[in-house]
Amino acid sequence: MDKTIRIVAVLFAVVAVACIAVLLSGAHAGTSDAVTGTSGAVSVSSMTIYFFYGEECSHCHNVMPLVTNLTKKYPDADIRFLEVWHNQTNAQIWKAANTAAGESTYGVPEVIYGTTALVGEKEIPEKLESLILDSLKKDPEPRVTTG
Repeated sequence: MDKTIRIVAVLFAVVAVACIAVLLSGAHAGTSDAVTGTSGAVSVSSMTIYFFYGEECSHCHNVMPLVTNLTKKYPDADIRFLEVWHNQTNAQIWKAANTAAGESTYGVPEVIYGTTALVGEKEIPEKLESLILDSLKKDPEPRVTTG
């Protein structure tokens, strides 16, 4: 019985790693989209700053005004707000972004940019603005938005 459990565990791990690889493969395929949801697949862009939150999370609502103000202060930064408690696609993106950042445990509120993860009411206010400035240095092209 122990051998069967080990085999199942190894197979599950292989399938999980393969799924994550498929999810992340679109991020390096030359697409300019930060998040694509074609055919149920998602990809994560290393040039996008993701703000993950839960709808009923009081900590998230405490941090959200700061993040919103920073999006206004830095309109050229590619910042995405993704609710993860009620939206399965966003939850998949959240998991893929954490995997790409090397995070195995995570919670909301959380900001991820490439391999950097900021979590909570203390870390996000302390470090998000410098993360945004870093992203603008790496991607200096202004973004064209349509109203």
